[in-house]
Amino acid sequence: MEHAFLKDLVIIFACSALVIYFLHKVKVPSIVGFIAAGIIIGPHGLGLIGNIGEIETLAEIGVVLLLFVIGIEFSMAEFIRLRRPATLGGGLQVALTGAVTAGVAYWLSGDVRLSLFMGFLVALSSTAIVLKMLMERGETDSPQGRSMVGVLIFQDLCVVPMMLLTYFLAGQGGGFSDLALALLKAVFIVAVVLVGARWAVPLMLHRLVRTKSTELFTISIIFISLGIALLTAEFGLSLALGAFLAGLVISDSEYAYEATAKVLPFKDSFLGLFFVSVGMLIDLRYFMGQISTVALAASIVFLAKALIASSAVYAVQRSPRVAALSGLGLAQVGEFSFVLAAAGKSAGLLPEGLYQLFLSASLVTMVATPFVINSAPAIVSRALSFGPLRRLDPSPSVERYVGGLSGHVVIVGFGVVGRNLARTLKDTGISYVALELNSDIVHAARGKGEPIYFGDGTSRETLVKLNIKRARLLLIAISDPSAVRKIVTVARAANPEMYILVRTRYLKEVDELRHVGADEVIPEEFESSVEILTRVLHFYNVPRNVIDEHIEEVRRDSYAALRKPSPRTRPLATELPMLSEIVTETFLLKEGSRLVGRSLEDLRLRTETGATVMAVKRGDEVIQNPGAAFSFREGDIVLLVGKPGDISNALQYMEPQGEAEGA
Repeated sequence: MEHAFLKDLVIIFACSALVIYFLHKVKVPSIVGFIAAGIIIGPHGLGLIGNIGEIETLAEIGVVLLLFVIGIEFSMAEFIRLRRPATLGGGLQVALTGAVTAGVAYWLSGDVRLSLFMGFLVALSSTAIVLKMLMERGETDSPQGRSMVGVLIFQDLCVVPMMLLTYFLAGQGGGFSDLALALLKAVFIVAVVLVGARWAVPLMLHRLVRTKSTELFTISIIFISLGIALLTAEFGLSLALGAFLAGLVISDSEYAYEATAKVLPFKDSFLGLFFVSVGMLIDLRYFMGQISTVALAASIVFLAKALIASSAVYAVQRSPRVAALSGLGLAQVGEFSFVLAAAGKSAGLLPEGLYQLFLSASLVTMVATPFVINSAPAIVSRALSFGPLRRLDPSPSVERYVGGLSGHVVIVGFGVVGRNLARTLKDTGISYVALELNSDIVHAARGKGEPIYFGDGTSRETLVKLNIKRARLLLIAISDPSAVRKIVTVARAANPEMYILVRTRYLKEVDELRHVGADEVIPEEFESSVEILTRVLHFYNVPRNVIDEHIEEVRRDSYAALRKPSPRTRPLATELPMLSEIVTETFLLKEGSRLVGRSLEDLRLRTETGATVMAVKRGDEVIQNPGAAFSFREGDIVLLVGKPGDISNALQYMEPQGEAEGA
């Protein structure tokens, strides 16, 4: 039949769109929709596509396209950044999962080769599903996100020797000398590719870019990807490995962003094609006839992988919460396992019945993963509330260090925001203590004398040992939305009077964080827009004080919409409407300020700016409502009250003469 292949593609995408649309209405993840669509239209469903050979071809194309996209997003720099969770956590996870699975399989079958092969299949997790869920939840840079990505990178690198060992176990790889030769061949190919990524490919792309031909650049990218995939296949390796290496070559070039921009729009389609193809391979009659066996196998695999992965991550992170979240996220069987399973089946290593059981059970684990990841924070919080699991948290060691602190600042997260605040607090003499889950950051900061400790801020015991009950302010600056909500809830219960300031990424999280007890929520999304506004106006030579007025207006109007009344307090403006536009500000008088050595009567500050001096702090003394004859000194801290515009004028008026003129 003419255009049969094109017809199959049209059916796949049309059915996928319909299924995903209806599942989206009930908030079911799109990956589940792709798999469901494959089951529906496959030869064991409605039979809209009945050619198994074409289905397997589609699955292979999907894998090649998927791995090319993964490779282009991956780089050696990323591996180096995540080397600790990748090498230690990933190594432990793959070794332990493979060993346990092989042991159980040998106990059931008595076949050593089949047992080792089953260990390969179960050890791998789904890079596509996990990364997609982490990006949707904004947790890629969270502690559990970094751990999961590190383990997944290690798993992906293990596919090369696993594929070679599969043919060896099937008796098609010859003896040990042939296996060693194949491994050396694989290492040689990878080395050639990495050398190309470092020198040859950037040089070629540079010459192509100089032609300023978009078409030539795009065609060259396609040539590189297909050419490397074909090269690896010719050397006895897989097309999938070649596609991954092709993406890796491009990712390490200076033109990676341009190549990525041209490829990424098709990423979801690539993922969809792969998962639809997997769904079509499922024998629905076998699945329904053996549903109890499939459910039991899937449950055992999921729980065992979750437990082993949690243990592996805990050995690196020493945080029970991060370990548990990572374990639940890595508990499914991965897409590389389907590639290995197909190779094992074609080599006669995997019987048809066991192949269908593996496909069906793996499908269940993959479908369950999005639901498990979304509910994992609640599951883990409840599980860690039990006494025996609490003892896994190493953070009680901080107790002896901060016992005397009071009125201090607690910083949770020692990234850029946390470090900048700590430096400022140190300069101003305000006591603080920091908490961080990245052991490398803790070690480096402790070496510089920072009062920082390793621990999980979601643990009430950890916060109590940081004297949260006597703290005056809590700053939360971590990239983990679920953990932030938990920390705010726990901290507010421990200290109802403490001021809680939260940095978050998105505006949509503001309301919920305010509801659970945060006093102030600063969304990066909004602050980035303010910075862009400032730079645009500055570029058009708008006066600085006018820019400040616009920024103040944007902040006041936008944050007023974001800051709904806290459930803990009633805003003063609802009691006294006249105060709705009144704000306060403090200002430190430095050398050169026009206020130093002059009196209030001489300065006419209120007449000139509209702001009023309510109080002055001089050393340990506070002078309230200073009179007209009051004379200012260097080092005085002035408390101003007035409308935002008046305060802005006053602050500019009080600046040292040189700075004011320079502004």
